Amino acid sequence: MGTIRDLKDLVQEFVDKGATSVEEIHLSIAKLPLEVLESIEGLEEPAKGIKDIQQKTIGGVYDIIRKVNAKAAEIAEEIIAKVEKKKEDEE
Repeated sequence: MGTIRDLKDLVQEFVDKGATSVEEIHLSIAKLPLEVLESIEGLEEPAKGIKDIQQKTIGGVYDIIRKVNAKAAEIAEEIIAKVEKKKEDEE
């Protein structure tokens, strides 16, 4: 079952790295309008507060994606182990 386990690991790694890449792009695009607002007198502080909340929210969403991915990999590993055990028992 090495091939299936390798495939599981590869998919998990791709999802994790993909989520991180998309998060970085999302954060860089999302901050642009708030940086403009930060440059307007009187809006600096509210814009900074909103930017902080926005970054935490975006980060939280991608953290959840990575946690779900890790849990899915854990479940897949358990299934692979059970299939391997069953094959060993049948031999």
